[in-house]
Amino acid sequence: MRHYPGSVRILHVSDCYLPRLGGIEVQVADLVRMQREAGHEVEVATATPGEPLPGVHRIVAKLPFDLPVHPTGTGHLLRLMAARRPDMVHVHTGAVSPFAWMGVRAAARARLPVVVTVHSMWDPVTRGLYRGLRLLFEWHRWGLVGTAVSEAAARPIRAVAGRGVPVHVVSNGLDVSGWRPQGEVRPARAPEASEAVRGPGGVADGEAVHVVAVGRLAPRKQPVRLLRLLKEARARVPSEVPLRATIVGDGPARAQMERYLRANGMTGWVSLPGRYSREQIRALLASADVFVAPAPRESFGLAALEARSAGVPVVARAQSGVADFVHQGKEGLLGRSFDDLVSSVARLARDRDLRESIAAHNRETEPVASSWPAVLEGFDRCYEQARARRGG
Repeated sequence: MRHYPGSVRILHVSDCYLPRLGGIEVQVADLVRMQREAGHEVEVATATPGEPLPGVHRIVAKLPFDLPVHPTGTGHLLRLMAARRPDMVHVHTGAVSPFAWMGVRAAARARLPVVVTVHSMWDPVTRGLYRGLRLLFEWHRWGLVGTAVSEAAARPIRAVAGRGVPVHVVSNGLDVSGWRPQGEVRPARAPEASEAVRGPGGVADGEAVHVVAVGRLAPRKQPVRLLRLLKEARARVPSEVPLRATIVGDGPARAQMERYLRANGMTGWVSLPGRYSREQIRALLASADVFVAPAPRESFGLAALEARSAGVPVVARAQSGVADFVHQGKEGLLGRSFDDLVSSVARLARDRDLRESIAAHNRETEPVASSWPAVLEGFDRCYEQARARRGG
Protein backbone atom coordinates (compact mmCIF):
# COMPACT_ATOMS: atom_id res chain seq x y z
CA MET A 1 0.00 0.00 0.00
CA ARG A 2 1.41 3.41 -0.97
CA HIS A 3 0.60 6.14 1.51
CA TYR A 4 -0.45 9.71 0.72
CA PRO A 5 -0.79 12.59 3.19
CA GLY A 6 -4.23 12.56 4.84
CA SER A 7 -5.18 9.13 3.56
CA VAL A 8 -5.67 5.98 5.63
CA ARG A 9 -4.48 2.53 4.60
CA ILE A 10 -7.47 0.27 5.20
CA LEU A 11 -7.60 -3.51 4.87
CA HIS A 12 -11.13 -4.94 4.76
CA VAL A 13 -11.48 -8.62 5.70
CA SER A 14 -14.63 -10.48 4.68
CA ASP A 15 -15.46 -14.15 4.16
CA CYS A 16 -17.57 -13.23 1.13
CA TYR A 17 -16.86 -10.70 -1.58
CA LEU A 18 -17.42 -10.16 -5.29
CA PRO A 19 -18.22 -11.98 -7.55
CA ARG A 20 -20.73 -13.26 -4.96
CA LEU A 21 -23.76 -10.99 -4.85
CA GLY A 22 -25.31 -10.85 -1.41
CA GLY A 23 -26.03 -8.11 1.08
CA ILE A 24 -22.60 -8.15 2.76
CA GLU A 25 -20.69 -8.55 -0.50
CA VAL A 26 -22.38 -5.62 -2.23
CA GLN A 27 -22.22 -3.39 0.84
CA VAL A 28 -18.49 -4.02 1.38
CA ALA A 29 -17.74 -3.47 -2.31
CA ASP A 30 -19.64 -0.16 -2.24
CA LEU A 31 -17.81 0.90 0.94
CA VAL A 32 -14.45 0.09 -0.67
CA ARG A 33 -15.37 2.18 -3.72
CA MET A 34 -16.56 5.15 -1.65
CA GLN A 35 -13.48 5.10 0.60
CA ARG A 36 -11.22 5.03 -2.44
CA GLU A 37 -13.09 7.99 -3.90
CA ALA A 38 -12.55 9.77 -0.56
CA GLY A 39 -8.79 9.38 -1.03
CA HIS A 40 -8.04 6.37 1.17
CA GLU A 41 -5.91 3.41 0.11
CA VAL A 42 -8.14 0.38 0.43
CA GLU A 43 -7.56 -3.32 -0.08
CA VAL A 44 -9.62 -6.44 0.60
CA ALA A 45 -8.78 -9.89 1.92
CA THR A 46 -11.39 -12.55 1.25
CA ALA A 47 -11.82 -16.31 1.16
CA THR A 48 -14.15 -16.07 -1.84
CA PRO A 49 -12.68 -17.47 -5.08
CA GLY A 50 -12.99 -15.50 -8.30
CA GLU A 51 -11.22 -13.53 -10.96
CA PRO A 52 -8.44 -11.12 -9.93
CA LEU A 53 -9.66 -7.66 -8.93
CA PRO A 54 -7.45 -4.64 -8.16
CA GLY A 55 -6.50 -4.56 -4.50
CA VAL A 56 -8.30 -7.84 -3.69
CA HIS A 57 -6.31 -10.65 -2.04
CA ARG A 58 -8.05 -14.01 -2.38
CA ILE A 59 -6.94 -16.42 0.35
CA VAL A 60 -8.66 -19.51 -0.96
CA ALA A 61 -8.59 -23.18 -0.01
CA LYS A 62 -9.94 -25.92 -2.24
CA LEU A 63 -13.10 -26.86 -0.38
CA PRO A 64 -16.46 -28.32 -1.48
CA PHE A 65 -18.98 -25.81 -2.85
CA ASP A 66 -16.29 -23.07 -2.84
CA LEU A 67 -16.95 -22.43 0.85
CA PRO A 68 -15.42 -19.06 1.87
CA VAL A 69 -13.28 -20.43 4.71
CA HIS A 70 -9.60 -21.31 5.07
CA PRO A 71 -8.18 -23.76 7.62
CA THR A 72 -4.97 -21.71 8.07
CA GLY A 73 -6.41 -18.29 7.35
CA THR A 74 -4.93 -16.60 10.45
CA GLY A 75 -1.36 -17.26 9.31
CA HIS A 76 -2.07 -16.07 5.76
CA LEU A 77 -3.70 -12.90 7.08
CA LEU A 78 -0.81 -12.22 9.49
CA ARG A 79 1.65 -12.40 6.60
CA LEU A 80 -0.56 -10.18 4.46
CA MET A 81 -0.84 -7.58 7.23
CA ALA A 82 2.93 -7.62 7.77
CA ALA A 83 3.51 -7.10 4.05
CA ARG A 84 0.84 -4.45 3.41
CA ARG A 85 1.12 -2.61 6.75
CA PRO A 86 -2.42 -1.20 6.94
CA ASP A 87 -3.27 1.60 9.35
CA MET A 88 -6.66 0.02 10.02
CA VAL A 89 -8.16 -3.46 9.72
CA HIS A 90 -11.93 -3.43 9.15
CA VAL A 91 -13.51 -6.86 9.51
CA HIS A 92 -17.03 -7.71 8.26
CA THR A 93 -18.94 -10.61 9.78
CA GLY A 94 -22.29 -12.27 9.44
CA ALA A 95 -23.77 -14.46 12.16
CA VAL A 96 -20.86 -16.93 11.96
CA SER A 97 -17.90 -15.92 9.79
CA PRO A 98 -14.81 -18.07 10.50
CA PHE A 99 -12.46 -16.36 8.04
CA ALA A 100 -13.49 -12.88 9.16
CA TRP A 101 -12.84 -13.75 12.81
CA MET A 102 -9.44 -15.09 11.77
CA GLY A 103 -8.88 -11.55 10.50
CA VAL A 104 -9.83 -10.17 13.91
CA ARG A 105 -7.40 -12.56 15.62
CA ALA A 106 -4.61 -11.76 13.15
CA ALA A 107 -5.06 -8.00 13.62
CA ALA A 108 -5.01 -8.40 17.40
CA ARG A 109 -1.82 -10.48 17.25
CA ALA A 110 -0.24 -7.92 14.89
CA ARG A 111 -1.32 -5.16 17.31
CA LEU A 112 -3.19 -3.34 14.58
CA PRO A 113 -6.32 -1.29 15.31
CA VAL A 114 -9.40 -3.23 14.28
CA VAL A 115 -13.06 -2.38 13.73
CA VAL A 116 -15.55 -5.25 13.47
CA THR A 117 -18.84 -4.65 11.65
CA VAL A 118 -21.57 -7.20 12.30
CA HIS A 119 -24.02 -7.25 9.39
CA SER A 120 -26.51 -9.72 10.87
CA MET A 121 -28.81 -10.12 13.86
CA TRP A 122 -27.50 -12.36 16.63
CA ASP A 123 -30.22 -14.83 17.59
CA PRO A 124 -30.15 -16.72 20.93
CA VAL A 125 -28.02 -19.54 19.51
CA THR A 126 -25.49 -17.10 18.04
CA ARG A 127 -25.36 -15.14 21.30
CA GLY A 128 -24.62 -18.36 23.16
CA LEU A 129 -21.84 -19.20 20.70
CA TYR A 130 -20.13 -15.84 21.13
CA ARG A 131 -20.46 -16.01 24.91
CA GLY A 132 -18.61 -19.32 24.75
CA LEU A 133 -15.93 -17.89 22.47
CA ARG A 134 -15.55 -14.92 24.79
CA LEU A 135 -14.81 -17.26 27.71
CA LEU A 136 -12.45 -19.35 25.59
CA PHE A 137 -10.49 -16.63 23.77
CA GLU A 138 -11.32 -13.47 25.77
CA TRP A 139 -11.96 -11.56 22.56
CA HIS A 140 -13.47 -8.72 24.57
CA ARG A 141 -9.90 -7.92 25.68
CA TRP A 142 -8.48 -7.51 22.17
CA GLY A 143 -9.11 -3.77 21.92
CA LEU A 144 -11.89 -4.12 19.37
CA VAL A 145 -14.32 -1.43 18.30
CA GLY A 146 -17.60 -2.89 17.11
CA THR A 147 -20.27 -1.55 14.81
CA ALA A 148 -23.71 -2.86 13.91
CA VAL A 149 -25.93 -1.78 11.05
CA SER A 150 -28.91 -0.87 13.28
CA GLU A 151 -29.94 -0.42 16.90
CA ALA A 152 -31.83 -3.71 16.75
CA ALA A 153 -28.66 -5.51 15.65
CA ALA A 154 -26.47 -3.67 18.18
CA ARG A 155 -28.46 -4.59 21.30
CA PRO A 156 -27.65 -8.34 21.44
CA ILE A 157 -23.99 -7.66 20.56
CA ARG A 158 -23.67 -5.18 23.46
CA ALA A 159 -25.29 -7.69 25.79
CA VAL A 160 -22.62 -10.28 24.95
CA ALA A 161 -19.59 -8.02 24.55
CA GLY A 162 -20.10 -6.09 27.78
CA ARG A 163 -18.45 -2.81 28.62
CA GLY A 164 -15.07 -3.86 27.26
CA VAL A 165 -16.12 -3.47 23.61
CA PRO A 166 -17.78 -0.27 22.41
CA VAL A 167 -20.48 -1.07 19.84
CA HIS A 168 -21.66 1.80 17.65
CA VAL A 169 -24.40 1.93 15.04
CA VAL A 170 -23.18 2.82 11.54
CA SER A 171 -25.89 2.39 8.94
CA ASN A 172 -25.48 0.57 5.68
CA GLY A 173 -24.74 3.07 2.95
CA LEU A 174 -26.92 3.97 0.00
CA ASP A 175 -26.61 6.47 -2.83
CA VAL A 176 -29.89 8.02 -1.74
CA SER A 177 -30.10 10.39 -4.70
CA GLY A 178 -29.93 7.43 -7.08
CA TRP A 179 -33.23 6.10 -5.71
CA ARG A 180 -35.19 9.35 -5.74
CA PRO A 181 -38.21 9.28 -8.08
CA GLN A 182 -37.34 10.68 -11.50
CA GLY A 183 -39.64 13.02 -13.42
CA GLU A 184 -43.18 13.78 -12.38
CA VAL A 185 -44.89 12.00 -9.52
CA ARG A 186 -47.44 9.43 -10.66
CA PRO A 187 -50.93 10.88 -10.83
CA ALA A 188 -53.75 9.50 -8.71
CA ARG A 189 -55.19 6.29 -10.14
CA ALA A 190 -57.78 6.64 -12.84
CA PRO A 191 -61.17 5.02 -12.16
CA GLU A 192 -60.76 2.80 -15.18
CA ALA A 193 -57.91 1.43 -17.28
CA SER A 194 -57.81 0.07 -20.78
CA GLU A 195 -57.65 -3.62 -21.56
CA ALA A 196 -54.21 -3.04 -23.07
CA VAL A 197 -52.62 -2.48 -19.67
CA ARG A 198 -54.42 -5.23 -17.79
CA GLY A 199 -52.13 -7.47 -15.83
CA PRO A 200 -52.51 -10.96 -14.32
CA GLY A 201 -56.06 -12.08 -13.71
CA GLY A 202 -57.53 -9.23 -15.75
CA VAL A 203 -56.67 -6.59 -13.13
CA ALA A 204 -55.52 -3.33 -14.66
CA ASP A 205 -52.00 -2.50 -13.51
CA GLY A 206 -52.87 1.19 -13.47
CA GLU A 207 -55.74 0.77 -11.01
CA ALA A 208 -54.54 -2.05 -8.72
CA VAL A 209 -52.76 -1.25 -5.48
CA HIS A 210 -49.28 -2.63 -6.10
CA VAL A 211 -47.51 -4.37 -3.16
CA VAL A 212 -43.81 -5.12 -3.65
CA ALA A 213 -41.25 -7.18 -1.74
CA VAL A 214 -37.58 -7.77 -2.62
CA GLY A 215 -35.26 -10.35 -1.10
CA ARG A 216 -33.66 -13.73 -1.32
CA LEU A 217 -36.22 -16.55 -1.40
CA ALA A 218 -34.55 -18.54 1.36
CA PRO A 219 -36.35 -20.46 4.13
CA ARG A 220 -34.79 -18.30 6.89
CA LYS A 221 -36.47 -15.25 5.29
CA GLN A 222 -39.87 -16.99 5.65
CA PRO A 223 -41.07 -16.15 2.10
CA VAL A 224 -44.08 -18.51 2.30
CA ARG A 225 -45.16 -16.59 5.39
CA LEU A 226 -45.05 -13.47 3.21
CA LEU A 227 -47.49 -15.13 0.81
CA ARG A 228 -49.81 -15.95 3.70
CA LEU A 229 -49.57 -12.31 4.78
CA LEU A 230 -50.66 -11.21 1.31
CA LYS A 231 -53.50 -13.74 1.27
CA GLU A 232 -54.85 -12.56 4.64
CA ALA A 233 -54.44 -8.89 3.69
CA ARG A 234 -56.41 -9.52 0.49
CA ALA A 235 -59.22 -10.97 2.61
CA ARG A 236 -59.37 -7.75 4.68
CA VAL A 237 -59.52 -5.42 1.68
CA PRO A 238 -62.90 -4.81 -0.01
CA SER A 239 -63.27 -6.79 -3.22
CA GLU A 240 -63.79 -3.58 -5.22
CA VAL A 241 -60.18 -2.55 -4.38
CA PRO A 242 -57.94 -4.45 -6.82
CA LEU A 243 -54.62 -5.68 -5.45
CA ARG A 244 -51.54 -7.10 -7.11
CA ALA A 245 -48.16 -8.11 -5.69
CA THR A 246 -44.66 -8.59 -7.07
CA ILE A 247 -42.05 -10.53 -5.07
CA VAL A 248 -38.58 -10.06 -6.57
CA GLY A 249 -35.78 -12.50 -5.83
CA ASP A 250 -34.70 -16.08 -6.24
CA GLY A 251 -33.61 -18.90 -4.00
CA PRO A 252 -34.31 -22.41 -2.73
CA ALA A 253 -37.83 -21.57 -1.46
CA ARG A 254 -39.12 -20.54 -4.88
CA ALA A 255 -40.67 -23.93 -5.75
CA GLN A 256 -42.48 -24.06 -2.41
CA MET A 257 -43.82 -20.54 -2.99
CA GLU A 258 -45.08 -21.45 -6.45
CA ARG A 259 -46.92 -24.45 -5.00
CA TYR A 260 -48.50 -22.20 -2.35
CA LEU A 261 -49.68 -19.71 -4.96
CA ARG A 262 -51.28 -22.46 -7.06
CA ALA A 263 -52.90 -24.16 -4.07
CA ASN A 264 -54.43 -20.90 -2.83
CA GLY A 265 -55.54 -19.48 -6.18
CA MET A 266 -53.13 -16.53 -5.99
CA THR A 267 -51.31 -16.86 -9.31
CA GLY A 268 -53.62 -14.31 -10.91
CA TRP A 269 -52.45 -11.42 -8.73
CA VAL A 270 -49.08 -12.42 -7.20
CA SER A 271 -46.04 -12.75 -9.47
CA LEU A 272 -42.53 -14.12 -8.84
CA PRO A 273 -40.45 -12.61 -11.65
CA GLY A 274 -37.08 -13.81 -10.27
CA ARG A 275 -33.95 -11.80 -9.64
CA TYR A 276 -33.82 -8.17 -10.77
CA SER A 277 -30.91 -5.81 -11.36
CA ARG A 278 -30.75 -2.55 -9.43
CA GLU A 279 -32.08 -0.73 -12.49
CA GLN A 280 -35.03 -3.11 -12.74
CA ILE A 281 -35.79 -2.67 -9.04
CA ARG A 282 -35.75 1.14 -9.45
CA ALA A 283 -38.27 0.81 -12.27
CA LEU A 284 -40.43 -1.56 -10.21
CA LEU A 285 -40.49 0.80 -7.22
CA ALA A 286 -41.73 3.58 -9.48
CA SER A 287 -44.99 1.59 -9.83
CA ALA A 288 -45.19 0.41 -6.20
CA ASP A 289 -47.74 1.61 -3.64
CA VAL A 290 -46.59 -0.44 -0.65
CA PHE A 291 -43.30 -2.20 0.16
CA VAL A 292 -43.34 -5.11 2.61
CA ALA A 293 -40.30 -6.22 4.65
CA PRO A 294 -41.80 -8.83 7.00
CA ALA A 295 -38.71 -10.64 8.32
CA PRO A 296 -38.66 -10.40 12.14
CA ARG A 297 -34.87 -10.75 12.37
CA GLU A 298 -33.89 -8.27 9.64
CA SER A 299 -30.67 -6.63 10.85
CA PHE A 300 -31.03 -3.67 8.48
CA GLY A 301 -33.23 -4.04 5.41
CA LEU A 302 -31.39 -2.45 2.48
CA ALA A 303 -34.22 -3.21 0.06
CA ALA A 304 -36.65 -1.45 2.41
CA LEU A 305 -34.32 1.57 2.55
CA GLU A 306 -34.24 1.66 -1.25
CA ALA A 307 -38.04 1.62 -1.32
CA ARG A 308 -38.29 4.34 1.34
CA SER A 309 -35.79 6.46 -0.64
CA ALA A 310 -37.87 5.91 -3.78
CA GLY A 311 -40.91 7.33 -1.97
CA VAL A 312 -42.75 4.07 -1.27
CA PRO A 313 -44.52 3.51 2.10
CA VAL A 314 -42.86 0.61 3.96
CA VAL A 315 -44.49 -2.04 6.16
CA ALA A 316 -42.03 -3.81 8.47
CA ARG A 317 -41.45 -5.30 11.90
CA ALA A 318 -41.03 -2.80 14.73
CA GLN A 319 -38.28 -4.97 16.26
CA SER A 320 -36.18 -5.16 13.08
CA GLY A 321 -33.43 -2.88 11.81
CA VAL A 322 -35.91 -1.25 9.42
CA ALA A 323 -37.26 0.70 12.42
CA ASP A 324 -34.09 2.85 12.32
CA PHE A 325 -35.36 4.62 9.20
CA VAL A 326 -39.11 3.87 9.17
CA HIS A 327 -41.23 5.42 11.92
CA GLN A 328 -44.86 4.67 12.57
CA GLY A 329 -47.14 6.75 10.36
CA LYS A 330 -44.26 8.75 8.82
CA GLU A 331 -42.24 6.58 6.44
CA GLY A 332 -44.58 3.62 6.73
CA LEU A 333 -46.30 1.37 9.24
CA LEU A 334 -44.63 -0.90 11.80
CA GLY A 335 -46.01 -3.97 13.52
CA ARG A 336 -44.80 -6.23 16.30
CA SER A 337 -46.69 -9.31 15.13
CA PHE A 338 -47.71 -11.08 11.95
CA ASP A 339 -51.29 -9.89 12.41
CA ASP A 340 -50.04 -6.30 12.78
CA LEU A 341 -48.31 -6.58 9.41
CA VAL A 342 -51.44 -8.00 7.77
CA SER A 343 -53.50 -5.13 9.20
CA SER A 344 -50.91 -2.56 8.02
CA VAL A 345 -50.87 -3.82 4.42
CA ALA A 346 -54.68 -3.96 4.37
CA ARG A 347 -54.93 -0.45 5.84
CA LEU A 348 -52.61 1.05 3.24
CA ALA A 349 -54.42 -0.80 0.45
CA ARG A 350 -57.77 0.65 1.60
CA ASP A 351 -56.58 4.17 2.43
CA ARG A 352 -55.21 5.99 -0.59
CA ASP A 353 -54.91 9.27 1.31
CA LEU A 354 -52.63 7.63 3.89
CA ARG A 355 -50.52 6.00 1.16
CA GLU A 356 -50.11 9.26 -0.66
CA SER A 357 -49.28 11.30 2.45
CA ILE A 358 -46.55 8.82 3.47
CA ALA A 359 -45.25 8.68 -0.11
CA ALA A 360 -45.08 12.49 -0.23
CA HIS A 361 -43.12 12.55 3.06
CA ASN A 362 -40.68 9.92 1.76
CA ARG A 363 -40.14 11.83 -1.49
CA GLU A 364 -39.54 15.12 0.33
CA THR A 365 -37.14 13.85 3.01
CA GLU A 366 -33.95 11.81 2.86
CA PRO A 367 -32.69 9.12 5.26
CA VAL A 368 -29.57 11.15 6.03
CA ALA A 369 -27.98 8.57 8.36
CA SER A 370 -27.74 6.12 5.44
CA SER A 371 -26.16 8.54 2.97
CA TRP A 372 -22.57 7.71 2.12
CA PRO A 373 -21.10 10.92 3.62
CA ALA A 374 -22.72 10.06 6.97
CA VAL A 375 -21.59 6.42 6.78
CA LEU A 376 -17.99 7.37 5.96
CA GLU A 377 -17.96 9.89 8.80
CA GLY A 378 -19.30 7.23 11.18
CA PHE A 379 -16.56 4.77 10.26
CA ASP A 380 -13.91 7.50 10.50
CA ARG A 381 -14.94 8.09 14.12
CA CYS A 382 -14.74 4.34 14.81
CA TYR A 383 -11.29 4.20 13.22
CA GLU A 384 -10.11 7.05 15.46
CA GLN A 385 -11.38 5.22 18.54
CA ALA A 386 -9.75 1.95 17.45
CA ARG A 387 -6.41 3.74 16.98
CA ALA A 388 -6.76 5.32 20.43
CA ARG A 389 -7.47 1.91 21.98
CA ARG A 390 -4.29 0.62 20.33
CA GLY A 391 -2.29 3.54 21.71
CA GLY A 392 -2.19 5.79 18.62
